[in-house]
Amino acid sequence: MKTVFLHGLGQNAHDWDAVINCAALPEVDCPELLALTKEEGTYSAIIMGLEKRYADTKEPLQLCGLSLGAILVLDYAIRHKEKVDSLILIGVQIKVPTLLIDIQNLIFRCMPKKVFSDMGISKESMIRLSHSMRSLDFTSGLKEVKCPVKILCGEKDNANLKASKQLGRMLSQAELHIIPGAGHEINKCAPEVIAKMLKN
Repeated sequence: MKTVFLHGLGQNAHDWDAVINCAALPEVDCPELLALTKEEGTYSAIIMGLEKRYADTKEPLQLCGLSLGAILVLDYAIRHKEKVDSLILIGVQIKVPTLLIDIQNLIFRCMPKKVFSDMGISKESMIRLSHSMRSLDFTSGLKEVKCPVKILCGEKDNANLKASKQLGRMLSQAELHIIPGAGHEINKCAPEVIAKMLKN
């Protein structure tokens, strides 16, 4: 079975290296999300890129995503439940908070362009991508998620803790794991925890 890792906004595929090394899985795929968008650089372009990437996959996928990656994983499972074996959602939101996106974009506008080029994206593209997520709401689609789900959230990830707990209540098959002492980027601060979840 192939395991797919989707990184968060401001991260790249290499931020999963420690998890992949710990887990020692037989087959993994870790796409650069922004490379899937071609020139458009919006959320809808990324999810379409993912759908195209796995269109010919016959064996169900194990999907693991952080933040933006977790939102994409959840969305993909709603759209293509027949292609998904299990989910690991880290720091996920069911309904993207508009205020949080607007504050994030305000911060982005104040940051120098070099910060974004170091991430492999232009400042304008990052703002456009973030803005394109303002209306995302997966509440009504959760009934389509039939596979096993593990929800992880760092104890110190205040922006996503409430949503993670809410999702844990809404999905009867979900296991919620609050990681002590961890912040948002669990793939960096506690890769061994994710690796263990992937094996169990």
